[in-house]
Amino acid sequence: MQLRRSPRRSQDVDRRRGVVTVEFALTMPVALLLAFALVEFARVNMIRNTMDNAAYEGARAAIIPGGTAARSETAALAVLNAIGVSGASVNVDPPIIDDTTPDVEVTVTVPLGQNMWIVPTYFVSRDMTKSCKLTREYTGRTP
Repeated sequence: MQLRRSPRRSQDVDRRRGVVTVEFALTMPVALLLAFALVEFARVNMIRNTMDNAAYEGARAAIIPGGTAARSETAALAVLNAIGVSGASVNVDPPIIDDTTPDVEVTVTVPLGQNMWIVPTYFVSRDMTKSCKLTREYTGRTP
């Protein structure tokens, strides 16, 4: 006994193949957009957390006895350089730290547009700023 193939089945497979192609063409751009957005938002989150840490480390370097604004800036930039941040600026207030300085505030600013891994889309012209204010440590000596 010989089995025959139905010509109708072949047409159904060809038609289904066309549907899969159209579905792929419609969903793939959306999936890629979501993937790229996920990577970009993850990078912003990483920069934000590192900026918090950099401001804290900069303030810690400034509040110890003998700490200077230059040492504070160096400490903050070292933390930011660890994840490849470029174009960051660090501001130490007050700029001159002596024994009478009650507290130190370090402000870190990063331009997001030049620190994205993928072509910046969502954060092209935005800067992010974080700061940390700590009370100075004293050695117990009277000035």
